[in-house]
Amino acid sequence: MTSRFLVGRGTILPGFLDAHVHLALIDPTLLSGGGIARVLDLGGWHSHDRRTSMPDLAHAHQFITAPGGYPSRTDWAEPGWNCEVATTADAAAAVDLQAAAGASVLKITLNSPAGPVLGTEALAAVVARAHERALPVVAHAEGSGQADRSFVAGVDAFAHSPFSEHLADDLVTAMAARMTWISTLDIHGWGSPTAAFDIASDNLRRFHAAGGRVLYGTDLGNGPLPLGVNHREIDALLGAGLSPEDVLAVLCTPAPLGLSIAENRVTFIPGERPRDPQDFTEWLCTARALTRPELEVLA
Repeated sequence: MTSRFLVGRGTILPGFLDAHVHLALIDPTLLSGGGIARVLDLGGWHSHDRRTSMPDLAHAHQFITAPGGYPSRTDWAEPGWNCEVATTADAAAAVDLQAAAGASVLKITLNSPAGPVLGTEALAAVVARAHERALPVVAHAEGSGQADRSFVAGVDAFAHSPFSEHLADDLVTAMAARMTWISTLDIHGWGSPTAAFDIASDNLRRFHAAGGRVLYGTDLGNGPLPLGVNHREIDALLGAGLSPEDVLAVLCTPAPLGLSIAENRVTFIPGERPRDPQDFTEWLCTARALTRPELEVLA
């Protein structure tokens, strides 16, 4: 990560990434004003007609799920957002459909409290086909044993820091050796932490301490979350043991999970970085994403 300081103006950083958003459920044109220059859209349709005013984008297209599985029974997901896989024979076609639609990452849902989940063989077949197509696989793993199943199947990343159960230390250490976790801590209470928040924070703390790769992500579109850098998510990451430098690193990760290095935008934060760590979150939340021409005017 590199940054530079414009004398009398502020700090220019690589474009901030929110690695878990649902653009179909928000107004994506507002993200740049909140400092977000890049997004990973993890499911749902989005329109390209406002592409020039949207952040740099990579997306997952449909949710890969079992018949009747999450999120097919929710009131926020349209029927066409789901691609159902019943058997291993369905796996290749489902993955190929996502690739044909331009997906740069695959999203699998393994939410056992909310409905059926992919069987072991079907899950393994989906992951194998995705890797054949050079698509990283992100799993929504919720419910007892689903995080472990995902890891054994070769999933590359979790859409959420695991929040259903306290993971064993040896499993967390093994995951840290090859997986990426997207944080999304604030969705568990939106400022009023729940038991799931405590579980997710503890799992993430140990994952990070073991050297695991963490990405800043909010699940934007799910509940009362700000359209931009989320101060509660930043505070939660700091509370989970990440330093301010670590937080900047997870916001500025160069090219994770199918998302290229930011081409169109950088993130600009007015003023000088505060020396007091307690002021760090407030400083971050004044960020805005700028296009290259906007940056040239500012400079």
